[in-house]
Order: sequence, then structure tokens, then C-alpha cells
Amino acid sequence: RGAVVGPHILLTTLFVWGQALFGVPSNDEAIYVPENPRYTICDSALDSLRFTAEKTLRLDEHGHLVSTSSFVDSEGQVMGWHGFGNLEGPGWASNAVGGAYEMFTMGALLHRPDWQNKALSILDHVLDDGFIDPGTGFIRGYRETTTGKLCLNYKKNDDWFGPGSMAKIGYQLLIFSDELGNDRRAGRMRAAAARAAQWVQSHVETAPNGWFPRRTSPEGKLFRKNPKGEEDTLWETSADGLYILQLQAALTARGLADYSQPLREKTAVFVGAGGFFGSINQDTFDAHENVAYSVAFRTLLGVSRVLKDKGIRTFAYARCLSGLDKFKMREDQHGVATKGLLFMEDSWDTCYLWESAEAALAYFEAAHDSALRALGQSARYETEGLVILRAIAKHHHGPYGFLTEGVDWNNHVGQKHHFDNALFGDIRYTEPFLNNQHISEPTWYYLKNLARESLGKNGREWRDVEGNIILKQP
Repeated sequence: RGAVVGPHILLTTLFVWGQALFGVPSNDEAIYVPENPRYTICDSALDSLRFTAEKTLRLDEHGHLVSTSSFVDSEGQVMGWHGFGNLEGPGWASNAVGGAYEMFTMGALLHRPDWQNKALSILDHVLDDGFIDPGTGFIRGYRETTTGKLCLNYKKNDDWFGPGSMAKIGYQLLIFSDELGNDRRAGRMRAAAARAAQWVQSHVETAPNGWFPRRTSPEGKLFRKNPKGEEDTLWETSADGLYILQLQAALTARGLADYSQPLREKTAVFVGAGGFFGSINQDTFDAHENVAYSVAFRTLLGVSRVLKDKGIRTFAYARCLSGLDKFKMREDQHGVATKGLLFMEDSWDTCYLWESAEAALAYFEAAHDSALRALGQSARYETEGLVILRAIAKHHHGPYGFLTEGVDWNNHVGQKHHFDNALFGDIRYTEPFLNNQHISEPTWYYLKNLARESLGKNGREWRDVEGNIILKQP
């Protein structure tokens, strides 16, 4: 691998320089953020992981590490006034499995056994402490930290749950198991993922439009209300159902099940409708949410490989990945560093950072997918993902590595929730395993699959597509 570092960097750098020289932007010339050699995208990801590991975990009565809260300030203090404040678990807002996976994989890459051990302890909490029904495969997403009560949704009740969100947990367990080798946990995780997929397939009622419902009753029946009990305009057009396809495709690819037929059927519904891009976040309600486009691209790319269908791949690029363009912040706004970030949706234009991180991951997966087909296109996608992570890196606060949940450049959330009571600025709180830490996954993916790694007399170093050193390890 090291033997091709020089030529590859040379070719891609010449490509980027050539585009600038002849007036053709490498992605969108107006949206470019350079790497900061004093604080790289890897420094940023490692700080976020440090914040989670050192400020937001505690031992429970079983000896497992658990999150103190799903909503904390920059000191790691629990924000109990918020709906997420007294919750933890593997569900959407709390993201224990996804967070543990990110901590474990980065710990493995950087030879940090302390992070790996913490990640496994978090995982054991999910596997052993009642979230997963070993008989049915059903997964409860949350535990109320003040009472110990398990619950189906972030409103702390059992009226409804998101089947897509449950499938996402199954997918996270599956990809985490890939990293564990012969560890005793891996078999349990694969079995849990397979059973969760089977529960969804057997119990979740199909919406009238042929797509998955955003929410269902605990039995899988259609649930048309939003968390406030009002009619949800997105009850059958949320992108959350994509996580079901993602899990089914991953299980099929690994030979753990065969969902080829339902994948064909549901993907045809999705593509035939031009895509369903309604809010994935359970507390927002917009027909077009940026993270829906990222998840759609990543999911359909995987489905296209399983089904060997070039048409699905074409749709993923032409409709889903390109759909991210309309969310991009092209300049800094109101004195706030927003250039390179993505706003969430028209009705809520804050730049939330787990969603921006997911967009970076989508671009990196596109770069990896395109590498053997078109070097120039791959370099463009790499740069787009890097720009997002570089933009995110500007929004850490305090000595512990805290990354804000979002950049409230238009004061949607409210001035009292901003650092220094600024009218426009970064929000003073974050979700440790999600908004704070999700940058770790695209950063790790980039280091593993796209960065140019070399070994010198002073150790290993990784360079990005522009030749910048983004990480050094002795």
C-alpha cells in the first residue's frame, strides 16, 4: 500500500490543481475549507471521543459502563430539563451501540486498548441488561436513568417505536461484530441483528403507499401520530425506513439471511416514488432532511451491490447524493463559522453535527466506490467529505473535547442556549454518542480506506487527498 502513496497523491493533487487552474471547481469552489495543520480532522475526532470516554460514562450496578445522559453540557453535566437528559441506551437519540462501535474501531486503529475496553463494556450493557429480547429479537431503545425503566421511545413511554430505528441498532450490532473476530460477543450480536430483522419483516405493517411506517405500535401496527399525539404528516414518507433495507442488505451480503425479494420490492417502492426523504430524526417534521439523503445514498449503494443492480446505484448518486447540495452552507453566516456545514432542513435550519458527519461518511463511501471507475470523481468526493469534517472541527469547546450538537447560526433554538449568550452561535449542549461523537465514524473510514498511509523513521503518518498530514502515530 505504501508503494503507491506517492503516485496516488501526485495524480489526485494534479487533478485538483488542474481543475482550479482551468476554472473547473473540484467540488464546488465556493464551498472549500482548508485543512488546519494545527488542529486536523483527526484531532477533532479524537477530542470528541475523549469527551465521551472521560466525561459522560459511569459504572452501573452490573459493572458495565453506561452513559450518564444523552444530553450534557461542555462539562459533562446532565441536562435533566431536556427530553433526552435522563435517557440512555441504544436508541436513536442515545446511540450506545453506534457510539461504542466508533470508540472501539478508532481505539483499534490507534492502539488504544483503554478505548476498546470501554467500548466493549458499553456494548455489554446493551447485550446483557434487558434492551434485547433474546427470544423475539425485539429491541427496546431507551432506559430512563432516574428510574431504570426500559421504554420504547424518547418520550419515555411504550405507545410507539420506530421500526427503522430498531433496525439501525441491528445494523450497528452487525457491523460491530465484524470488528470483533472470534470474540464471544460477535455471535450474539449477529444473532440479535438477524432476529431484529425477522421481527420487523414479520410484524411491521406496510403503509398504504407500500413503504415502511415511521412509527408503529409495540405490535407493529400502523401509528399515524407524532410524539405529541398529533397527526404526523410524514407517517408513511419518513426516510427512517431505509435502515430496514440497510439491515436486510447487510445480512444478505454476509449470508446470514436472504432478503433479496423484499429488498427488490421495497427498493422499487422507494425509487418509484422518487425517494422518501422525510425526517429521520424523531422530533422533526420536514419532507426533506439532509441526513435522509445521506442515509438513502449509503443504503441504496449497499442494496445495489447485493442485488447487482446498476440502476439502483445510478439512482443513489443522481437523486440521493446529489440531493445534499441544497443543504450546504456556502458562506459563514452572522459571524458564525458555517461554511462547509449542512443545515438540517428548511423548517429547522440549524447545522446539526451528527447529520453533517453522516454526509461526510456518504461522500467517503462514494469516493471509495468510485476509485476504480474514475480517479477524478473519487477525488472530488473525498474533498467534499473532508470539507465537512474540517468545518465541524471548528466547533469544539472547553478543555475536555466537547463538540456542540449544532451550530445555531440563525437563532432557531434560542440565544439562551448558546455559548456566551451569543445571539447566533454554537449550542451549549450535545448528545455524547451522537452529535458529539459521530465524526469518529467518517474519520475512521477515511483513515482505513482512503487516506495515504506511510511508515517512516518517526512512525506512521496518514495524508489526505491534498497531501496534508492529518494524523501521526509513533
